[in-house]
Amino acid sequence: MIRVPVAVGGGRDYEVLVGSGARHRLVEVLPHGIGRAAIVTQPGIDVGVDTGVEHETFLMPTGESAKRLETVEDLCRGFARFGLTRADVVVAVGGGVVTDTAGFAAAVWHRGVPVVHVATTLLAQVDAAIGGKTGVNLPEGKNLVGAFWQPAAVLCDTEVLATLPPREYRSGCGEMAKYAFLGVDRLRDLPLDEAVAACVACKAAIVAGDERESPASVGGRAILNYGHTLAHALETVGSYDLRHGEAVGIGLVFAAELAARLGRIDDARVAEHRATVVAYDLPVSLPPRIDTGQVVAAMGRDKKATGGGLTFVLDGPRGVEVVRGVARADVEAALGAVAS
Repeated sequence: MIRVPVAVGGGRDYEVLVGSGARHRLVEVLPHGIGRAAIVTQPGIDVGVDTGVEHETFLMPTGESAKRLETVEDLCRGFARFGLTRADVVVAVGGGVVTDTAGFAAAVWHRGVPVVHVATTLLAQVDAAIGGKTGVNLPEGKNLVGAFWQPAAVLCDTEVLATLPPREYRSGCGEMAKYAFLGVDRLRDLPLDEAVAACVACKAAIVAGDERESPASVGGRAILNYGHTLAHALETVGSYDLRHGEAVGIGLVFAAELAARLGRIDDARVAEHRATVVAYDLPVSLPPRIDTGQVVAAMGRDKKATGGGLTFVLDGPRGVEVVRGVARADVEAALGAVAS
């Protein structure tokens, strides 16, 4: 079992356990003195966990559309009927949709109860369940409503990844491709447990330096959104058949094309982005017939935006960083470079 510490200070440090069978360590990582547990999961997630205390299971709907305020309300009303108190715990068992939504419900229930994530997808294990970002979507954009709420622990059981449908597994590879440009070397050469742990360690180090994504920072936590500005726009404005990681793959190539247009990187670096995304069997081109105006407008509503032009996370001579005030013409040209 690989243990990765996440140091956020204020007595809130925790560990991420990575390895086959990690879900069976749940009792060991629950906060001391917990009386009861509310297990939040979805139909079809056949990953049993033992809390060692009285518990009740709360099912939320499946799919990205479940990440909405109505689901949070339903969960909180269920917590009320169960009598969940601040001396109890929420256990999120599932992928990123579950950990984001259940984590937000835990953050707002009684103004905050402990939460432990049992991540069951590759995407959740390398990204969504780590770092304390919780939230839900609005019709206007992804993750626009949420809170920073660090878990008490995260369990990444790589054994359960063998049960994932191939496309769901590839979706997690979109996040892994991102880490290849955030400092994780030779990621594809590592055994699965070590690859997941390396991504977790990379994210933990970034979160430790900028837990709440300071708007003034150019190289802090916001760089974890590399490739996500376009990805979130595609997920918001169209009914495209794209999983999150697939959209991130396209977003990484778009970000490279935009960085090259701005003179931040050369063509060889763009080619490296394309090769990395292709190696993970992810798309590198936009879906056909996208509405460019809608996509650009959605990118302008991205939560990184602070006014004064479009904001992106882009590669460059100092590495990946936030770049503000990008002209619309450059954005549209980069979109053209990744058109179908």
